Amino acid sequence: MLDPKSGAMNSQMLYHIVGAEEAYGGGDASAIAISAPDDKTLTFTLKQRVPYMLQLLNYPTFYPVREDVVSADPEGWTRNPATFIGTGPFRVTEFNQGESVVFEKNPNYYDADAVSLDKLTFRLIPDPATALAAFEAGDVDGIEAVPAPEIPRLSVESDGFMIVPALGTTYAFFNPHQAPLDNIHVRKALSMAIDRSEIIEFVLQSADTPALGLVPPGMSLAGEDFTEGRDTFGLSETADVEGAQAELAEAGFPNGEGFPKTVFVTYSSPPIEKLLEAIQQMWKENLNIDVEIQASEWQVYYPEVQKVEYQIAQMGWGADYPHPMTFLDNFVTGSANNLANWSNPDYDAAIEAAKATGDEAESRDDMRKAEAILMNDHIILPQYHRYNYMMMSPKVTGFWRSPLNVPYFRDAEIAE
Repeated sequence: MLDPKSGAMNSQMLYHIVGAEEAYGGGDASAIAISAPDDKTLTFTLKQRVPYMLQLLNYPTFYPVREDVVSADPEGWTRNPATFIGTGPFRVTEFNQGESVVFEKNPNYYDADAVSLDKLTFRLIPDPATALAAFEAGDVDGIEAVPAPEIPRLSVESDGFMIVPALGTTYAFFNPHQAPLDNIHVRKALSMAIDRSEIIEFVLQSADTPALGLVPPGMSLAGEDFTEGRDTFGLSETADVEGAQAELAEAGFPNGEGFPKTVFVTYSSPPIEKLLEAIQQMWKENLNIDVEIQASEWQVYYPEVQKVEYQIAQMGWGADYPHPMTFLDNFVTGSANNLANWSNPDYDAAIEAAKATGDEAESRDDMRKAEAILMNDHIILPQYHRYNYMMMSPKVTGFWRSPLNVPYFRDAEIAE
């Protein structure tokens, strides 16, 4: 992970460990403070306290790999079933490029006797509508995503429809370095003017929930959900038209007069483009302003957003690990995921304090303080907290999917 030649993603997650960042930069790898004093003990020394370290250890960056296997075939080991060695209840036995991946029960799994299924086949069906047709025809037992237009029908008609809580928030970045978004009153007006409840009920037609902050519900610290009692930061689930108009007038654009050309960029996705068209219409009706929407393919869109040369950019974040810091760490000064290039020393200090304390309640309160600093500056336009939607045949029992969007088949069984 700490060899740049490997091209590994998220190597920075290891930078909490003494010597890791220096090793990635070309330093002495033997100075990395990780050791295995015996066959069942892993020891590492952190630069500072990391209250969410146990959650981090569940992220794929920390999964074990066989060094001898990787060294023997650095380019191809992940595409060869014989060398794709894991520790789970199933092991990869076939890679059929562009078609399927086949898993079979792993006899070396520590609790193999408890695993019922002998084989799992994951078919690759790029078109969601085609995948749904395969499910409804009984050709597959489950599909991991549901076409958005079908959600209302399936939620009523199908016993196989599943709503899975997701630790994710969909939002847009406001660029505070580009006019007119360099004015906080403009940013606040735009956020106040949208009706999040209407978007969810009539546009998305989903079970998602309106987002008034960055961190989604579902993560508990010191006995409380992080979002419990959270401020609304001047926002509401429905549009505050009068308040938004007052903010826009304060910015110097009464009734939208003189509002400059503004472009909202996004990645190509029919549901997202439909969402942005609804927001565009709300801004026109409630603020009398015109905002242009420009969509491009992700591989073109994301590098452009990374340059922070947009005015408004659609984005969002799903948790890498079940702790609020997975969202909040993105906005510290210099973070690669801080796509607004926003910087606030008070925010940075609150995040550092949250990491330094050994008291979970104090850490939670410092993180709440940090979120309030970000939200009161209206650097993001929060839209909704996400749910995942999938299908699984009722004859499949024991299957579950975590809020981190990981499917688990260890305890799954199929009824005859």
